[in-house]
Amino acid sequence: MSYKNKLIFDVLTTFPDMFTGPLTESIIKRAQEKKIVQINLHNLRNYTTDKHCFTDDYAYGGGAGMIMKPEPIFYGVEKILAERTKGKKKIKPNDIRIILMSPQGKQFTQGLAEELKSVKCLILICGHYKGVDERVKTLITDEISIGDYILTGGELPAMVLIDAVTRLIPKVVGRQESVKKDSFSGRLLDYPHYTRPESFRNLKVPAVLLSGNHSRIKEWRKTEALKNTFAQKPGLLEKIRKSKEEKKILAGFKLTSKKRIKNNEK
Repeated sequence: MSYKNKLIFDVLTTFPDMFTGPLTESIIKRAQEKKIVQINLHNLRNYTTDKHCFTDDYAYGGGAGMIMKPEPIFYGVEKILAERTKGKKKIKPNDIRIILMSPQGKQFTQGLAEELKSVKCLILICGHYKGVDERVKTLITDEISIGDYILTGGELPAMVLIDAVTRLIPKVVGRQESVKKDSFSGRLLDYPHYTRPESFRNLKVPAVLLSGNHSRIKEWRKTEALKNTFAQKPGLLEKIRKSKEEKKILAGFKLTSKKRIKNNEK
């Protein structure tokens, strides 16, 4: 099975072996086998200019930590661009995004994943050590972070981005409806899910889910999604337009929350 508009991921990394497990299992593996996505790992050491293949060096001005050299990254990106923009299967430059995975970048969100799924080629640069030479930023179109914390390098964030974007592409996940109803794909976090057995260690599935009344189940799920979002990610509620019914439900949550706070203060 072949798809004309497959998405190509080109990953520039000093540690390509880190990708072996995550990219060769489950949904990502099947997406590659179906040729819906193509993932190429490029070892930055192959683009170095010294005999020792160093990808890092000491920082000008002193200080702790090593800095990733600009040459391997520039040469690597330029070679990939040359391959992608020429020949019968050439990709237009506007359909290519060059992304530096960096804790200083903009936050990676479901909305950004939705945006990136429509691109033809994503070149992911995995930073490492203390960071990359600032001149690398003249190459990139995006600087993306998966969270406000520091990891050893950009490899794990690149895997997260690949996974999040790939599963949004049609034909990757068996039932695309399940992707559309995921948390963050809609306006709210997801509602609770249950499966067999009906009772486990005296913890029972809510009766409404066993009722067969689809109208009541839909209402319960909406309420629970609102409750979950209110408790876990209240900031999301400020960004969405709410119906009268949703406003009424949220008002009830807020009243209950205020009463609980007052009782705890007594």
